[in-house]
Amino acid sequence: MRWPAWSPASPLPRPALHARSGRWQHVPPADQNIGLQGNRRGSQKLDGCAPTQNHITKCAEKQERSRAMALMRHLPSGEREPGPRVGDGPILHLRDKQACAYAVFMARTSLDRYREKRDFRVTAEPGPRTRAPRAPGPLRFVVQKHWARRLHYDFRLELDGVLLSWAVPKGPSFDPAEKRIAIHVEDHPVDYAAFEGTIPPKQYGAGSVIVWDNGTWEPVGDAQAGMAKGKLEFALHGQKLAGRWELVRISKPGDADDQWMLFKKRDRWARPHAEFDVITALPDSVVAHPLGQVEERESSSASPSGTPDLSAAVRAPPPPRLAPQLATPTAKLPSGSGWIIETKFDGYRLLSRIVDARVHLITRNGHDWTRKLGGLAKEVEKLDISEGWLDGEIVVLRDGLPDFNALQNAIDSHRTESIVYFLFDIPYWEGRDLRRVPLRERRAHLARLVDARSERVRFSESFEAPADQVFQAASQLGLEGVMLKRADSAYSSSRNADWLKAKCRLRQEFVICGYGDREGAPGEVGRLMLGVYEDGQLRDAGNVGTGWDSKTAAALRTQLAKLKTDTAPFAAASKGRSRWGSNRNSTPHWVKPSLVAEVEFAEWTPAGQVRQASFKALRSETPARDVRREAVQVEPGSTRAAVKVTHPERVIDATTGITKLDLVRYYESVADWLLPHLMARPVALLRAPDGIGGELFFQKHAETTKLPGLTEQPASLWPGHSRLLTIDSAEALAGAAQLNVVELHTWNSTAADLAHPDRVIFDLDPGEGVSWQHVQEAAILVHTLLGELGLAAWLKTSGGKGLHVVVPLVPELDYDAVKSFSRAAVLHLAKTLPQRFVARSGAGNRKGRVFVDYLRNGTGQTTAAAFSARARPGMGVSMPLSWEQLPQLKSADQWTVRNAREYLSFRTNDPWSDYWSTTQSLQDAMEALG
Repeated sequence: MRWPAWSPASPLPRPALHARSGRWQHVPPADQNIGLQGNRRGSQKLDGCAPTQNHITKCAEKQERSRAMALMRHLPSGEREPGPRVGDGPILHLRDKQACAYAVFMARTSLDRYREKRDFRVTAEPGPRTRAPRAPGPLRFVVQKHWARRLHYDFRLELDGVLLSWAVPKGPSFDPAEKRIAIHVEDHPVDYAAFEGTIPPKQYGAGSVIVWDNGTWEPVGDAQAGMAKGKLEFALHGQKLAGRWELVRISKPGDADDQWMLFKKRDRWARPHAEFDVITALPDSVVAHPLGQVEERESSSASPSGTPDLSAAVRAPPPPRLAPQLATPTAKLPSGSGWIIETKFDGYRLLSRIVDARVHLITRNGHDWTRKLGGLAKEVEKLDISEGWLDGEIVVLRDGLPDFNALQNAIDSHRTESIVYFLFDIPYWEGRDLRRVPLRERRAHLARLVDARSERVRFSESFEAPADQVFQAASQLGLEGVMLKRADSAYSSSRNADWLKAKCRLRQEFVICGYGDREGAPGEVGRLMLGVYEDGQLRDAGNVGTGWDSKTAAALRTQLAKLKTDTAPFAAASKGRSRWGSNRNSTPHWVKPSLVAEVEFAEWTPAGQVRQASFKALRSETPARDVRREAVQVEPGSTRAAVKVTHPERVIDATTGITKLDLVRYYESVADWLLPHLMARPVALLRAPDGIGGELFFQKHAETTKLPGLTEQPASLWPGHSRLLTIDSAEALAGAAQLNVVELHTWNSTAADLAHPDRVIFDLDPGEGVSWQHVQEAAILVHTLLGELGLAAWLKTSGGKGLHVVVPLVPELDYDAVKSFSRAAVLHLAKTLPQRFVARSGAGNRKGRVFVDYLRNGTGQTTAAAFSARARPGMGVSMPLSWEQLPQLKSADQWTVRNAREYLSFRTNDPWSDYWSTTQSLQDAMEALG
């Protein structure tokens, strides 16, 4: 078949293309010369202004694209006979309409358009060389993050010696449901793949560019044919992107932009947007912060053999009941390796008990929800497990994010088909108890069982990014938070520090104790009074007045009105703290404490009430009596040492049941707080091999028993004495605790300048018969004296019976001078207030008075370090405080190994933050004391 004869009346030009110039044969010159020097008809802007070069170029591209698309529709298929030649270039011989249209477009849009848009005398972008010859090896891809007028991502694939390029405004997503617009733009030279820098102002694409991801790609099928057809499928092997992807053209002939869609194909790399947003989780340049190929990272985290190592499993019948492992809230994120990071889902915890291939769905509190979620149970049965326990969370996704209200509505309305079950652990499987198998291996095994089985039963993927980046991304997405789990941990039906939860905002359950009517709408609640149980008594926790719409507010009031009672349900000691009485519009209606609400809030006040609270939902599955204030672990072991704890169950304090493992975990958790007080400072260790009730050993020097990680200082540091020890790392701290070290006592000087103290300490030690109030007053008096002497001082508890007042110094005086000053200050106190203070040690001397111990300031003397535990019943810790906290302080051992981490998690600032930068001398104070 030959081409139909062309005439000026024909709607299409004869499909002959000059290969060198890229112009149509027989097309009128005015139409051929659209551009800088040609006829500008059709290129005038709609506002009547003169067209810019960029506008003219875009119009040209639009017309050429329209011609190509029209040609693709009208040309007959089949092989064409050779046509005539024009000028000195051959006519393209095209075999089918798709290849014809693609070649027509590509002949014009190689690197010419790239050159036309840039002034290479100004911009540092790579110049438009001729198409690079195909280098051996895999094809390259790059994604560049480009802050132009609007932030977008330039997605580029190497093909035929150039980089095919698309501008993707929102960037790529691993969620197959997320279809991202991708605007096909001009080809770029292959050298552009390495470009990072700033395109100058007034230049095309002005703004900063980084290489957000790079790697290699493989087309699935014929790439050129896929481009011509408008459907290109490919696999990526990058530092952030992996798996199969697809680009599909969606624009129509005549559209201003050549629009495509970029989306992820369903494979093992696909992940819901709520679970992982690669754009926010991994925002940085892979040139400045290389990650390594993501496929290699993932494979390296699995067992070396590629098969999960279940050798620690125990052959045993399945437990008839299983309480889930619970997470400890944390205020800080781990920075070390050894943690698995997952999404914290906003849903219901749900375990699956599988018996004879039949699934029973069990809530966190042991209720059977199989009848409620029958369809989901059948989906779990598709996993082909005969016997097992699975652990996970159910959610309903809205726009890719968990929506708890939608989940509740789905359950209440019995329309549960939208519920998705994310599985994250497998404690038991086919006759084997896996609870002692390391978490990383349990999860690897679970992933093999769940992979691609069901849209409604999914594996909860982990993040490969640092914890702080994942947390930041979760916050930006509006997620509840992230879960952080020790990769080597066993499964324990308890709450411990192996599983941590970091919330973007504080969020927990509260008992509803009363409500107030909404002003102007008495049929709706305006506020809810909240409470938590503490030591078996209900305590006032403040109130919440936002987070609901009118419908929810009316429904809440209807429910609560049925529970009205005459008296407040709070314990007597808790009454009177609430601010409800000060608001004339907030007269409370008290209710029986049976309903539980989940509330999000900014922080706890010192009075134990929530601030900036917002109601999230009712929690029908939680018994009111189980609601406690959640304890937050301040340090999740960010510097956790890889130390094996021997005899972790050994009780070291019989009065509280505190074990050796409790002590090790405590020191791990406060390492970042404690280490600045230990760093390079000689330390003495109090060891308790048989617990604090047994024989204690005080070790000041290096001995035959080596403590792993501790630094032995040179013998020359303190001539005539055994080598001194320092603890300079979390590894050393954990190693000391593993070898039964309970207390840490430090010198007043550092190894860098041992002869000159950089602090002076006043240890307030109350004698028999001295009340705690008198100890507090004694500290205030010492503080006042020091202030009169022009010295700033800081306060900490001793962890035992007294208080420590610490004065930082410039290390200029020797120990004798500093000790003389402290002795003079104490003698002044004892002489001025003899009924309160005594300057002589000994129980008989200090009866009814406070001995201010200045002997701690001598050479070689030590004092319990801040955050050190104490070998006393209850195991108090030495806690740094502000002076403003002193009046509310209940005792010197108010904080212990058990509760110190909780207290630290609620503290928003460091009361000793200025201690480290304070420089002061004793010279004037010594003169003042005479």
